Amino acid sequence: MQRRAYAPGLAAVLAAVTVGAAGLTGCTAGSGGSGSAIDSKAGGPAAAAAAPGKYRTLLEPCGSVERSTLRDLLPGVDFLPQEQREHVYRGTSAVTYDTDRRAGCSWKADGPDASHQLTLDFERVVSYDPTVSDDDRAQQVYEGKQTAAGLAAAPTPGGPATGAPGSPAKPSGPPSATGAPAPSAAAAGASVAAVPAATPATTPEGLEPRVLADLGDAAFLDDVLTRAGSTAQRRTVSVVFRTSNVIVTIRYGEQPSRITEVPDSKELQEKAQGLARKLAEKFDE
Repeated sequence: MQRRAYAPGLAAVLAAVTVGAAGLTGCTAGSGGSGSAIDSKAGGPAAAAAAPGKYRTLLEPCGSVERSTLRDLLPGVDFLPQEQREHVYRGTSAVTYDTDRRAGCSWKADGPDASHQLTLDFERVVSYDPTVSDDDRAQQVYEGKQTAAGLAAAPTPGGPATGAPGSPAKPSGPPSATGAPAPSAAAAGASVAAVPAATPATTPEGLEPRVLADLGDAAFLDDVLTRAGSTAQRRTVSVVFRTSNVIVTIRYGEQPSRITEVPDSKELQEKAQGLARKLAEKFDE
């Protein structure tokens, strides 16, 4: 009889323990689910990578200039024997390790009145920073080249305007041989060839080194007159432009045979710009 009396009490105790355990399990499960939600939000979605550049390859430089254009830029080629003429037209490829990243070509022809030389350099810029697009990195490299040429870079959003007090200005003549490249050029990774000392008053008024409009995404022109040795004067016109993530550099030079002659800035600049516009169209094809 006593066993029957205690049985209901024991059952009640067991039921209470079971309910409590169930409640504890429910709280634990709810707490674990909440913690998982917080962890997943803390990680968040991966940041979207910056857009790649438009170009994945480069034009073949030696084949990018038409023969009729080369004949105009290198008038001395008409005075060469046929075999030598064909050799000049083929050009000499620059030695590079990856022609999809860097490629170049050069041509030279000596005539009775002057010698002319043309050099092309194509550089495809790739950003290794996932937050910086190829185009933005290419613009940084381009601005380094522009600054090294002594031309103020275009103002960045929120930055000082070009020509503002305290900003570097382009001197009336070309940069001297002793002028060190600006720090921003080195920071941008621009490779700038050494420029020999220039003679005073090298460029006629209105043809000074300057930024060019309507050529690629950004462009500038430089014009430098130097003495080759102790006599002959040589003028080199450079046109540099950026189209998306590719930077094109054109160098066109003339050295007259007579020591009293000075190469014509206007003619050289017009021809260099004409070639630049043709190349820009080829990249857009």
